[in-house]
Amino acid sequence: MPSGILIIDKPQDWTSMDVCAKLRGVFQVKRVGHAGTLDPMATGVLPVFIGRATRAVEFAVESDKEYIAQLQLGVITNTQDSTGELLERRPVTVGREELQTLLPRFTGPQRQLPPMYSAIKIKGKKLYELARKGQEVERPARDITIHQLELLDGDPAAHTYRLRILCSKGTYIRTLCHDLGQALGCGGCMSSLRRSMACGFPLSEAHPLEEVLNHPDPISLLLPVDSLFSDHPALHLKAQGEKKHRNGVPLSTPKLKEGTYRVYGETGEFLSLSQCKTGRLAPIKTFYEI
Repeated sequence: MPSGILIIDKPQDWTSMDVCAKLRGVFQVKRVGHAGTLDPMATGVLPVFIGRATRAVEFAVESDKEYIAQLQLGVITNTQDSTGELLERRPVTVGREELQTLLPRFTGPQRQLPPMYSAIKIKGKKLYELARKGQEVERPARDITIHQLELLDGDPAAHTYRLRILCSKGTYIRTLCHDLGQALGCGGCMSSLRRSMACGFPLSEAHPLEEVLNHPDPISLLLPVDSLFSDHPALHLKAQGEKKHRNGVPLSTPKLKEGTYRVYGETGEFLSLSQCKTGRLAPIKTFYEI
């Protein structure tokens, strides 16, 4: 049964779940998941986990992500992006210099108020369901971190500017665009979004969906699940240690430095992501076939 990670360059107007549904048919597997939802208007890196590799999704969704977004000043919409209903147009009297000066205020740890048009649940109701009924409810701000926020270029005549954002999970880029516009006094929304990195996988490693659908051997495009954990050192076990590890027995490793490891069996099979603590190695998550 196919198992691995497929890095998709998501096309515009597809939901992330649309992509997963299509790939279930391509690979003839039921277990398909993704790491980090992209709105239909967005394109770019969407890591998709196939088969047993879906066990790694919980680690992938925690990772930082990078985006290239276009900010449209002078436009306010109900969704905070250009797909929403126009609420207001305002004159724009600021330009590149004012935007550049503002960016440090939005860099680093901060609290962000999620948009009403989001899938966050409040008292069992998704916010976008309430928003579609014209309701707005109180929702708690969330802790996020914007590690890097860079102004790439812009068209001052059109009041549009391209931003590169490296941020933590849970960051809404359209809310960032909205908040930047509010801080500049002219309002703003996000007019395009492309994810350039997720889970450590750059856009250069992503395959357009059409390429996958027309590929004679799509299984050959899958990356091994351990590629997700490449920033952790590898640890290779001998036969006796591998047997204990497969049986869930913590291994005594008094000389091993504390930390997280990619653990492999004697033949090179990826067994687990494991943690060494106080001289004992125990699995965090196993990936071997039983």
